[in-house]
Amino acid sequence: MTYLLMSVPFAAAGLLVFSLGALRASRRRDLPRYLRGWAGTMVCLLILTVVFDNAMMAAGLFDYGEGHTTGIRWGLIPLEDLLYPSVGSLLLAGALELLEDRDGIRRS
Repeated sequence: MTYLLMSVPFAAAGLLVFSLGALRASRRRDLPRYLRGWAGTMVCLLILTVVFDNAMMAAGLFDYGEGHTTGIRWGLIPLEDLLYPSVGSLLLAGALELLEDRDGIRRS
């Protein structure tokens, strides 16, 4: 089983939560803020993942098995490694939007 195939259910869950959050934000006429927050989070997570995972792989701390990846790499990291922060940003944005009260206060 490849890392890409293992990531499909998590990506589907992330897209579902993100979509529900986007639907709620659009009903509140707050979709641009929602999308800006998600995009900023995603860019930061992707940059940090590329920098630090490449550094850790260059140091020999870990590696992905060649038979379990697509073979497409961004530096030393396989493309699949970028799915984790991408899905994380979808889940984070969606969960925060869904947990926010109507008056704009987030519940703990």
